[in-house]
Formats: sequence, structure tokens, C-alpha cells
Amino acid sequence: MDYEFQKMPQPGDNVLVGMSGGVDSTLVALLLKQKGCNVVGVTMSLWSGKLSLPDEVARKAHKDACYGPDEYADIEECKAFCSEHDIEYHVVNLQKVYEEKVLEYFKTEYRSGRTPNPCVKCNEKMCNRNLKFGSMLEAVSDLGIKYDYFCTGHYASVVRPVKGIFGTDVRPFMISGATDVSKDQTYFLYRIPSETLSKVRFPLSQMTKAEVFEQAREFGLKAAEKKESQDFISPEYLPELFSDKPSVPGDIIDIDGHVLGRHNGIEHYTIGQRKGLGISAKYPIYVHSIDAVNNLIVVSKEEDLFSQSFIAEDFVWAGGMIPENPEEIKAKVKIRLAGKPVDCSVGSAGEGKWRINFTEPQKAVSPGQSAVLYSDGVIIGGGVIVS
Repeated sequence: MDYEFQKMPQPGDNVLVGMSGGVDSTLVALLLKQKGCNVVGVTMSLWSGKLSLPDEVARKAHKDACYGPDEYADIEECKAFCSEHDIEYHVVNLQKVYEEKVLEYFKTEYRSGRTPNPCVKCNEKMCNRNLKFGSMLEAVSDLGIKYDYFCTGHYASVVRPVKGIFGTDVRPFMISGATDVSKDQTYFLYRIPSETLSKVRFPLSQMTKAEVFEQAREFGLKAAEKKESQDFISPEYLPELFSDKPSVPGDIIDIDGHVLGRHNGIEHYTIGQRKGLGISAKYPIYVHSIDAVNNLIVVSKEEDLFSQSFIAEDFVWAGGMIPENPEEIKAKVKIRLAGKPVDCSVGSAGEGKWRINFTEPQKAVSPGQSAVLYSDGVIIGGGVIVS
């Protein structure tokens, strides 16, 4: 696929920058300001404070989650940075929608035996698409703020094919990888519509993470000394998050149906998990599958974790264009954030579902995770693994 990289904001353009307090978005705001753009910073407020921990536990809680009480300090640092650099700054409160869409989705999925991507999808919506690239932008518009571009610190690129996709004349705006493949964040962004992407830009797309830190330190940015967010939520908060309903213990069985032990609630387990099972065997055992209907955790040997294919639903295709002959698509698929795209073929499974066949079997395919399709490094579609 031949494609064109979309131009970055130019001097005089009005640019909205989504700021988290981290080094990436902070550097983006500064670079655009120095370029001569009219920059406005905005941060989503998500933490409502409803989850609480005893002081001694809270002190030990990780400081590298994107959802937590450290948000207050991040906002103050963003305010100080924007004030220092004469950047207009706003905070939009999305606490209610985050609780209703992201947190409830997260809990429901785990209780259904699936492993969710809270930063990708929540109910029929996405944390990225419907919060950062949806509700937040709506809130900004309600404030009367006009902008030519919306920029974030994601490591990705916005491109447009030279010719139409899937045998059509449609040339949608699409997501491609960044220079630093080790920090690739395209997997999180696959559901953003072409219409939205037309005004989205990622100024760090041609930089490596090392270069970002180097520049940030040269500018003396406080954000350069902060740890990066790694988790959706600190593990210490999970018991409180799931405390609205009691966990239901059940049996742990092998793939032949033999009972090996007891689990303390299926929401505490994920496909491929090895540690924390509380049972012993003569060989390493892993969570093979989760049977939510019968409240069972099924375990197996490692070699039993491999799958030749999977079914995905709730699919989105680039530009909203559903390919008429998907089997002709040469694609790679990524089935988890930390995984690498692998060769696959695509076929319709009927009723809006799609079958993805691996060229080589893959380990621990997990229902609830997103499957993202790439062609020549550009996202052409993606959906949620169901079986």
C-alpha cells in the first residue's frame, strides 16, 4: 500500500494538545509552541476518589497507572508548565463517563471470563475514541475552543493511501506506525474514525523515545524525570474496584475435566496465566480458558495454549469500508499490545464476525482482547476476539 504522511501543524495554526503530565505530551506542547502554533492544552479528569485504600497500602501503590489519585499532581504540573510557557490550559471533567463506560466495561468483561482492553474499547465505545478523541473534544467545543489540529504524544502516524482501499476510490485517513517500533501505540488507536483522524496529528511520530527524553532534559522539563504510566490501574486498587459484587469461587480443572483445585473468582484470572493458580503439577500449567457459564478455570500444558485461528466481532474497517473479498487481503494481525503482528488470512464468519487464520499457531489467544489488522504497517481494521 502506497500512502502519504499527513502534514504537521504549521506556524499560526490553532492546535489543541491532549496533556497527561507525562514527558511525551508535555514535549509535544512545547515543540508546537516554539514552532509558532497557537497552543491550547487540555487534560481529562478521570479520578473521582471513590476508590480508597488504607494509608499503609496506598503508600505502596504503584505510581505508574493511568487511573489513580496521582492525577491531581499531574494536573497541577500541567498547569504550572502551561503558565510558564504562556499556553492556555483547561481541565475537562469526564469522571462520570469514565466510571460508567470504562470501569464498568472492565469489570463486566473480567466477570464474563474475558480479558478486556480498557484503553481501547468500553461497551460499544473506546476509551481513546469516545473519551480522548470523543467526549474530551466535545467538551472542548462546548467551551468555544476552535482548533485546526488535535495533537497527542502517541507514537503513531496519520497517513492517507495514494489510491483507494479494498478496490474502491475511498482514501480514508489511517493509522500507521511510528519510527520507534518499540513504543508503537497504534494498537490502542485502531477504532478512531477517518473523519476524526483528519484533524489528528502525532508530532512524535518521527522521534524515538530516547530522543524525546534527551530533548525534554535539554529543555529542563520536569516531566522528563517522571515514570511512565504502565498499568490501567494500580493492582492494589483492584479488590476495591471489584468489591461491588462478591467473587464466586469455583473449580479449577484440566482440559480432560479433572478437578485440580479451587479458584477464588474468575475475574482474577487471565488466559496464559501461570503464577498464582494455587495448584501444583509435575509440569508447568497455565490458564487455558475460562468457562464463565459453569464458573470454571481450565488449565493445561503450555503446548495446549496454541491456536490456529480465532473469531472476532464488533469489527471496524478503515474508512468504514468493508472489503468484498477479504481473503485477498495480505495482512498481519496483532492480538495483544506487547505482541508482534504475525501473518494471517481473513475470511467472513457471518453475522458481522470475521475469522482470522494464523499462518503459524499463536499462543494464548484471549477473548476480550483486540485483534488489529495491518497491511504494510497501516491499520486496515480490527475487532474484539470472541472465541
